[in-house]
Amino acid sequence: MRARDAVIVCLAALAAVSPAAPAPAAEPEAAPPAGMVLIPAGEFQMGKEGEADHSPVHTVRLDAFYLDAREVTNAEYQKFCEETERALPVYWGIEKFCCGPDFPDHPIVGVSWADAEAFAEWAGKRLPTEAEWEYAARGGLVGQPYPSGEEIDLTTANFRTEGTIAVGSLQPNGYGLYDMGGNVREWVVDYYDPDYYQSSPVDNPTGPERAKWRVVRGGGWFSGPTCQSVHGRNALPGSWVDFNIGFRCARDVE
Repeated sequence: MRARDAVIVCLAALAAVSPAAPAPAAEPEAAPPAGMVLIPAGEFQMGKEGEADHSPVHTVRLDAFYLDAREVTNAEYQKFCEETERALPVYWGIEKFCCGPDFPDHPIVGVSWADAEAFAEWAGKRLPTEAEWEYAARGGLVGQPYPSGEEIDLTTANFRTEGTIAVGSLQPNGYGLYDMGGNVREWVVDYYDPDYYQSSPVDNPTGPERAKWRVVRGGGWFSGPTCQSVHGRNALPGSWVDFNIGFRCARDVE
């Protein structure tokens, strides 16, 4: 064997027994935007069996997304109005509804669907879909009616009381989200169709293309205990404003 060939053979042998170079370390996942929680991608059973608009139960798969840990507050909405010259809500300054600068950490109320959508766009976010909202409200629990599990009371949700409370005052659900039951009902992006669940796609459903009303999810301070369920659906005209309705925002994971 010539010297050159011997060197090649030796190098090949060394390569065969040498340990492989370590793989580059994975890039750490970026921290969620301020005030938001990462909701992991997953599959769940949406709805509840029965004769109402929350049936039939059907499988839904969602991509990961971010969701505000808390409902949008009076202080946050006031800043939005000041910077965009948008009119303040109709209940602004009314103490009974805890709406105004004297209640900076209470959830905003008296906003229409269009108001909520405009705020979300201004904040670089969007409204969650109905499916995203329910998946997040469940907090990883399976088959339970409330964000807190099988039961709900005033230690876990603000309902049937004298008014809103500061966001985040009570315990969060399994995903670290506050007030998914109680405090205020929340606008989501979807149009409402009572029969939508019969034909809803499995992957990332976004609701019907067009309808008369918009979906409202969750319960509020003025609602009864059964209204706080994770599966309950409500709908109102997009122009509606109410002292029991606010919202929170979502954002795509890039």
